[in-house]
Amino acid sequence: MDKKSLNEAEICDRYITPALRQAGWPLTQIRREYAFTAGAVRIRNKVADRGQRRRADYLLHGPADIPLAIIEAKDNRHGLGAGMEQALRYARALDVPFVFATNGDAFLLHDLTPGASPVEIEVALDNFPSPDELWKRYRAWKGMPPEQEKIARAPWHEAIDGKQPRYYQRIAVQRTIEAIARGERRRFLLVMATGTGKTYVAFQIIWRLRQAGTIKRVLFLADRDILADQAMNGDFQPFGNQIMTRVQNRQMGSSHEIYVALYQAISGSEAERNIYRQFPKDFFDLVVVDECHRGSAREDSAWRDILTWFEPAIQLGLTATPKETRDVSNQLWFGEPLYTYSLKQGIKDGFLAPYKVVRIHIDRDLEGWRPEFNQKDDRGQLIEDRIYNQLDMDKRLILDQRTALVARKVVEYLQAVDPFGKTIVFCEDIEHAQRLCSALRNEVTQHPALGPSDRYVVQITGDLDNKASLYDLAHRKYPVIATTSKLLSTGVDIRPCKLIVLDQRIESMIEFKQIIGRGTRIYEPANKLWFTIMDFKKATELFADPAFDGEPVVIYEPGVDDPPEPPEPPEEDDPDDTLKDPPPDKYRLSNVPVKVAAERVQYLDPSGRLITESITDHTKSRVTAAYPQLTDFLARWSEAERKTAIVDELRDQGVLFEALDEDLSKKVGGALDAFDLICHVVYGRPPLTRHERAARVRKRDVFAKYGPAARKVLDALLDKYADVGLPAVEDLGILQVQPFSDLGTPAELQKPFGGKAGYLKALRALEAALYESA
Repeated sequence: MDKKSLNEAEICDRYITPALRQAGWPLTQIRREYAFTAGAVRIRNKVADRGQRRRADYLLHGPADIPLAIIEAKDNRHGLGAGMEQALRYARALDVPFVFATNGDAFLLHDLTPGASPVEIEVALDNFPSPDELWKRYRAWKGMPPEQEKIARAPWHEAIDGKQPRYYQRIAVQRTIEAIARGERRRFLLVMATGTGKTYVAFQIIWRLRQAGTIKRVLFLADRDILADQAMNGDFQPFGNQIMTRVQNRQMGSSHEIYVALYQAISGSEAERNIYRQFPKDFFDLVVVDECHRGSAREDSAWRDILTWFEPAIQLGLTATPKETRDVSNQLWFGEPLYTYSLKQGIKDGFLAPYKVVRIHIDRDLEGWRPEFNQKDDRGQLIEDRIYNQLDMDKRLILDQRTALVARKVVEYLQAVDPFGKTIVFCEDIEHAQRLCSALRNEVTQHPALGPSDRYVVQITGDLDNKASLYDLAHRKYPVIATTSKLLSTGVDIRPCKLIVLDQRIESMIEFKQIIGRGTRIYEPANKLWFTIMDFKKATELFADPAFDGEPVVIYEPGVDDPPEPPEPPEEDDPDDTLKDPPPDKYRLSNVPVKVAAERVQYLDPSGRLITESITDHTKSRVTAAYPQLTDFLARWSEAERKTAIVDELRDQGVLFEALDEDLSKKVGGALDAFDLICHVVYGRPPLTRHERAARVRKRDVFAKYGPAARKVLDALLDKYADVGLPAVEDLGILQVQPFSDLGTPAELQKPFGGKAGYLKALRALEAALYESA
């Protein structure tokens, strides 16, 4: 058989895999069709689907599942190096040094290791490098002498449920293991977005280092009970209670090997409270600091005292939000990050949930409010005469009608999207959380189907015992809404969370990213692929900050003449933050009317940036980049065998068809398809609804040339187009659902057209009729 007549899969089966086997690669070290991303989630109005996964044709790996080489194959009608650029993108993402492209004639090798010469070289099919050869070259690349190979090759923990590390988790673990093996330094930093499994990465690092005999005793430091509990009851569970202990009641015995502790539990302002000092400085081999931005970045923190005491240990900092300011630095202590996996990349890979933003502006926030002369509040306090605006709301000025409005908008949204979608409402302080909890319960009573209001809405703040409520929020139907201040802003794993409400003025980029992280976890059992941020206080303006998703940059420049950094806000267990009554400088009024001044929905573009321009301007810029003139678009639409392919291309460029349709369909009185949305929004053409286009086809009686059986199928296709749009009509699977399944099997339905080819030809004719004279 002519090699050029073979498809890509046949080239792999007949030429590539045999060449690998001949070179000594066992099947256990060859992965075919290796998918390493989940496919980015695309929000489509109130539902979502996934884009394509990134998939390497071959991944070859060495000991400890270390990826060594990528092979990208093409059919023989392509040139030898046709797949090289794609393979290089995959290799850089996967931290793979050796990249091969092939069309079945030979291999083209690109060596990504520094100083490689030649960089690219052709390799015969029967001369592919063996596993030992690539492993030796890998060790040379990593600067790994044989005596350190044992550490790098240490086995992973294999979960009973078959859980495998994601590609970026493998990179984070392997880079850390190898850096420790080289012994070049003792402090390391991993920056990974919230929801990407930092604790799991820490567990695998600890597990593999213990398997290699490099470490024995480990101290895992957290700053919240819930973070320590999540570690012990989750990822760290395989260690077992015989070697692992939770430090409590200021007791820290020496008979265990894995210690999980709150830094508050082992340190204090008084020397006798620093119980960690009972251990020699070299007692621990490894100290892991979870959420290290919260304390260890500051030189005068209790964290830093602990790290300084155990300085002989290897120290690993974990954070989603490295703190780099003039006065505070993670990198000054831990060094530059070994690896960074960003929120943007997590969303692009499909491991993190994308989001849309609903910004709601309230008139009193924007326009301000000024008291009348000598006006007193509801408690008889004389109100200071000045203009109160958004900065004052719920800090200095409490407007009960504003609180009720926020509650109403939250419940309205849930009713429209998912009445039982888990929701966290971030408030200014505990007193505000109490009031908003009450307002939400009052609103929920207007909707009896939601259930008892005291079960539907709870307050989760630092002054309360929250363990039961936190568990129920994450795992049970009730509660649905939790109001909080700072307690849920970091570390807490509420995977089903679908709505984050910001009625809190946020000044810190770090705090903002931590809060948003509460929603970024995908949780498919609850159909949670995306989430919404409802913003009442312009907190999402921080999206425009280039640091939102940038690499951390060291700008630590302390000096005696520098202005001091503002103190961090108190944690929720601070007694000063647990006041149940408004302090005297807060004014409360129940009779000041408020209303929504503006409301706007915003989305992410394919690169992970929030779209801040209008949806119309955004669409125009994306479409005209591909089709500058209407004639260009019409020609491409007419030529395309599958119109859905054009729609998918434009989606990938960031066109949000569902958002456009949701806006325009209300104005024109019916749903529009992608063709009319583009022609109207981008080129100013009057649109036709799907029902209007279907009616025009029927009026012209374009089915007359077909027999009765074929006309029934075409008529049903036209109905489907009017109801659900063109993509469903172009999918052959539509013949397996009603009403088509009532008419016969797919083969029977295609028979009146002369078979599948005739059916597809008739479908193209139907589409041509839909857009005739468009």
